[in-house]
This record gives sequence, C-alpha cells and structure tokens, in this order.
Amino acid sequence: MKEKISQLFKDKVFLVLLVLGLLTIVAAAGVITIQRGNGGGESPYLQVPDQSNMIVEESVPQETQVAVAGDSNATTEEEMQVADSNKASAAQETQAPAVKAGTDKSAATSLVLNFSDATRMTWPVRGNVILDYSMDTTIYFPTLDQYKCNPGLVIQGDVSTPVVAPANAKVEKVGSNEEIGGYVVLNMGNDYTAICGQLKELQVVENEYVKEGQVLGYVAEPTKYYSVEGANVYFELTHNDKAIDPLDQMQ
Repeated sequence: MKEKISQLFKDKVFLVLLVLGLLTIVAAAGVITIQRGNGGGESPYLQVPDQSNMIVEESVPQETQVAVAGDSNATTEEEMQVADSNKASAAQETQAPAVKAGTDKSAATSLVLNFSDATRMTWPVRGNVILDYSMDTTIYFPTLDQYKCNPGLVIQGDVSTPVVAPANAKVEKVGSNEEIGGYVVLNMGNDYTAICGQLKELQVVENEYVKEGQVLGYVAEPTKYYSVEGANVYFELTHNDKAIDPLDQMQ
C-alpha cells in the first residue's frame, strides 16, 4: 500500500515537473520570437513617416530646389547673369534720352538768358505770315471784318505741327484765352518777352527753362477770331512791356 502511494506521488511530481518544463520551453520560445521581431531596433508597429520634411519640400519653389541640387557651376552662372543684368542697366542709363531743359536744376542754372536787340530768334513755326505786325497803322482782319492794329505776327501753320521756343527762355506763364487759345509766355532775359498762341498739347510748365528749338506745343485749330485765316501761330515780342516787330529779330 505504501509503495502504491509513493509511486503515485512520484508520478504526480513527474507530471508537475513535466508541465513546468513545457511552460519554460514555451516561454523561452516566445522571448526568442520577440527578440527576432525586434532585430535591428525596429518597432513591430507600423511606422508613420515624418510629414514635416515632406511639407517643407513641397513648399520650396522648383527653381530653388534646382539651384540647391546643382553643382558649383549653377552658382557661377547666376553670378554671371547678375553681372550681365547690372551691365545692361548701366547701358540703359547711359543711353537714356536727355531730360527737358529746366527739369534738371543743374541744366536750369546753366541756361543763360541774355536776349538783346542783336539776338536773332528761331521761327516758332515755318509758314507764311498771314497778318503782319502793325502798331503804327491798322490792318484788315478777315474773320473780324475790321481794321485794327496788330501787336504780333500771325504765322500760317498746319494743325499738329510742332511749335518751338524762339530762344533760350524761362516759361513765365502758361494759359488760354478766347482770342489766341492756348499760349505760353516766355521770359528771354533783359526784359524781352515772347508770346506764342494758338497752341494745343502744351509740353512745358511754368518756371521751366527751355532751350531754343525745344517744343512748346503743337498748332491747334484756330479760334473763332481766326477762322477765316485758318490754322496759325500767334507770335508777339515785347521789350519793357512794349510790343516790337518780331521780324526785326528773326533769323
């Protein structure tokens, strides 16, 4: 009886040891599997790529990426292009057209106004004299159908023909009236003043210095005071506020 009990006890101990041994083997196999799965330090979970770099790369302009990816030749070519651009800008500034007389202060101060009775003026416009200067006697004005004195010249000219300054001068006044339309008053120095009327599209402003031959404006359609005479330029010359014959000073 004792031998059966002892044998049964031994069988139970053997079974317990066998079960423990199997559990130990299973546990060891699990540890090995986990270590293999973690080989190289990688996580067994799905790795989500870092989106920050991708967003930055997409926002970088294509030209910038190309410049970064290129070799040192790209930088050299860019520097050459910048140098060429600077040279082109310098060339354009050199070739830029001259500014109007008087728009630059240095040009204005260098312009000498020294008109005298010996000075010979440029014609403001080339054309026939329709009505002569006449302050001693009256002359007939066809449009007005009357005789009266004329303090200036009425010079024929085609509409839109350029009208130029007769001499170096300072623009004293720019205006318009019913009789001679748009006009410019020029101070030529030494109390000599010229008035150019029947103008349109005036190219000058008050206090501007102009050089002889510089465009003041263009021949306009005649006012109602000169409708029969046709398109013309009214030109008056005064000295000490007294009208004198412009023909005596013309070239």
